[in-house]
Amino acid sequence: MTEITNEELPEEDSFFDHHELSVDPGQRPIRIDKFITDKLAYATRNKVQQSIVSGIVKVNGEVVKANYKTKAGDVITFAMEKSRKETDVIAEEIPLDIRYEDDHLMVVYKPAGMVVHPAHGNWTGTLVNALAFYFNNLPELPGNSGRPGLVHRIDKDTSGLLVIAKSEKAMSHLAKQFFDHSIARTYVALVWGEPEEDEGTIDVPIGRGIKDRKVMQAYPDGETGKSAITHWKVIKRLRYVTLLSCVLETGRTHQIRAHMKYIGHPLFNDAVYGGDQIRKGTQYSKYKAYIQNCFQILPRQALHAKSLGFIHPITEEEIYFEAEMPQDMLSVIEKWENYVKFEK
Repeated sequence: MTEITNEELPEEDSFFDHHELSVDPGQRPIRIDKFITDKLAYATRNKVQQSIVSGIVKVNGEVVKANYKTKAGDVITFAMEKSRKETDVIAEEIPLDIRYEDDHLMVVYKPAGMVVHPAHGNWTGTLVNALAFYFNNLPELPGNSGRPGLVHRIDKDTSGLLVIAKSEKAMSHLAKQFFDHSIARTYVALVWGEPEEDEGTIDVPIGRGIKDRKVMQAYPDGETGKSAITHWKVIKRLRYVTLLSCVLETGRTHQIRAHMKYIGHPLFNDAVYGGDQIRKGTQYSKYKAYIQNCFQILPRQALHAKSLGFIHPITEEEIYFEAEMPQDMLSVIEKWENYVKFEK
């Protein structure tokens, strides 16, 4: 058996690993659930079978049942919750901005500055710490220890909507939608400069940076990185900056941030991708002071996860949610509107 890839699933990270396995020549027929369990150290038979029932496991591109027996040359693709890496979560009484909740899932608004889940340097004050308190003893789903209910995440300094699964069935169903790229997600971004066109698509793979593994980089040669597709459209042109709507077809880590840098329009005040420097305008002290004032009002990258749409895992109804832009982004946009208006 050769494992070809082991990549992160949607959005800025997900908590599901995407695996692609090939069956070696001469391999005797084995039930697929046993084959996967034998090959992955952290995979339990129950967890694998749940993934099969959810339609996440495919052989040669086709969904199979648990009793399918692998054959030499088969290519198996599937998603699996990541194995436990951290210690137990500390429940903390942190207010949650709940936009929707039923017996199966919850949609919450995460403010900028809040980390989604505990990790090195951020063991407390996270969304998961808040969820642990809110749900008291919410069962942790298999393979998702320390991250109860999380299917995807957004960056610490990005505001917006997240869906939380409250049952194993809901998580598996939602994970499949992310896996199939059928989740509808729209972001609003303020970027430096003005794109020549009013809309476009960036279809350029993204991967870890060569010099800094924490920074994602676009690889236009296609030989490095993972497929990443971002559709963007101009909402408002403000001469020095532009407000864009971005729709994700894939959900790679820092996808919008890396893609916008690649096309020469980094997010406003994105320190990691060069947006915390003056990218358009003069170097006069008055203009510099104006930009610094904007950065103080919006001390983060100008990115907001505005909408989230998916199929409800139980009712199978299409549901859709929108979240208003936060005040820091609204204030900076208003400042730019006034700046270009009085400059004329």
